Amino acid sequence: MSLSKTLFSKTTMLLENDFYSEKGVHKTPLLHAVELSKLLGCQLYLKCENLQNTGSFKIRGATSAISRLSPTQKMAGVVTASSGNHGVGTALAGQSLGVPVHIYVPESVSAIKADKIIAMGASLHKVSGGTENAERKAQEVAAQSPLTYISPYNHIDVIAGQGTIAHEIVDELPQLDSLLVSVGGGGLISGIAANMRHLNPTTEIVGIWAEHSPVMLTCIKAGKIIQVPELPTLSDGTAGGLDDDAITLPLCQALINQTRLVSEMDIANAMELVKHHHGFTVEGAAGAALACAIKYSDSFVGKTIVVVLCGANITDKKFAAAMNMLGDNDGTI
Repeated sequence: MSLSKTLFSKTTMLLENDFYSEKGVHKTPLLHAVELSKLLGCQLYLKCENLQNTGSFKIRGATSAISRLSPTQKMAGVVTASSGNHGVGTALAGQSLGVPVHIYVPESVSAIKADKIIAMGASLHKVSGGTENAERKAQEVAAQSPLTYISPYNHIDVIAGQGTIAHEIVDELPQLDSLLVSVGGGGLISGIAANMRHLNPTTEIVGIWAEHSPVMLTCIKAGKIIQVPELPTLSDGTAGGLDDDAITLPLCQALINQTRLVSEMDIANAMELVKHHHGFTVEGAAGAALACAIKYSDSFVGKTIVVVLCGANITDKKFAAAMNMLGDNDGTI
């Protein structure tokens, strides 16, 4: 059985077994963005994972992975690493399922994400350097203890959990031309794309990267995992390197139809437009996906497209800094 088919089967099983709960994963709205549709000349829908429990899609994958642990593993607890959102999702999933959670994060982690992790009862550990250092430390801890390591993206059950988004979209919008997803480690787009391959194989899967952090895109082009230089980006949720054995690389190679890059200014502009037209304050990774629809609007004219707004966990200070990049903006493109 192909990995794509395995993921589809695992995701389907999740949805057949009470995946959603009051304390855990919620179904999120698919919002028809009427004004943005007029501006861009397409039918644009926003999959509002910014309104998900914890403010990010990451709780889907974390809940999927933790729920599949054995009783012994659940009792011992889990350890993971995160730039923030996966940590928040894992913390709430652990709290809901009664599993102890330890989260390793870079020192630069967003304060709002760190506060949420602590508030949900998880143990927070800060590590100097980037997300890859936090991942390395969490893996070392797991190797030396009974804790089970749950990767933010390099874990088949995590990817299967993210794939539930595809089912929710197709339930409300059976026919869509393009699905736009920001890419970091590749877990979100792999889960969505693997399921769309079976639910609606004609849908184009578009992967989007911040120009400052095109890690997976560069690895796709190289055909292997390599070290990729990065610069600070508003899309901090998609920043960071990949595990040497990342199963998301072959998935992204096989399942992504189009790849796009967006600038920091593109991302900030998209964040402002969502705020102006819908009142949502979204993080940079969510802005990146919408930025693609705007920057490459000629590619989507007359089409029905869905943009995944993957999260809303951004500090007021960082959002204000993004808006300051733009100066005066009246909500036009």
